[in-house]
Amino acid sequence: MTDKHIFLIGFMGVGKSTVAAHLSRMTGRPCVDTDALIEKQAGMAVRDIFAGQGEAAFRDMETALLQALKGQSPMIISCGGGMALRRENASLMQAAGTVVLLTARPETILKRVEKDDSRPLLQGHKDVPYISSLMAKRLPFYEGAAQVTVATDGRSGQEIAEEILRKL
Repeated sequence: MTDKHIFLIGFMGVGKSTVAAHLSRMTGRPCVDTDALIEKQAGMAVRDIFAGQGEAAFRDMETALLQALKGQSPMIISCGGGMALRRENASLMQAAGTVVLLTARPETILKRVEKDDSRPLLQGHKDVPYISSLMAKRLPFYEGAAQVTVATDGRSGQEIAEEILRKL
């Protein structure tokens, strides 16, 4: 296993937070959720940042957070679904650790997020065609940033974490 950060990236609902908690327990490393950290720093929810300041401002906050995490002790970092959309963010993550892409089918994503109203990009769009379309647009960015890919469909957080550790 690497002595650098482990970044979990992927579409919303793939299980990044759940898997990060398992990896943290298994490795003894602290776990950080970038969206939660940004919410704490900004004093407002991600959806409120999107509504009040726009997506670009939120993406700037993500980049600043990655820059701040650079020199810190190794952690498990669960990234927001759009973290890898900026090349700069992908480069920052790759320089500071190993980037792991978690994947899931659109049907799995819908099942996991259908009762969650905290996802600004899915407001009014909780359906498989919309999720598929958004996933397709993001996939090249995810694949360009990732060094390891793990599918999460029908698997427990523990099983996924074990596979990640085997691949590292």
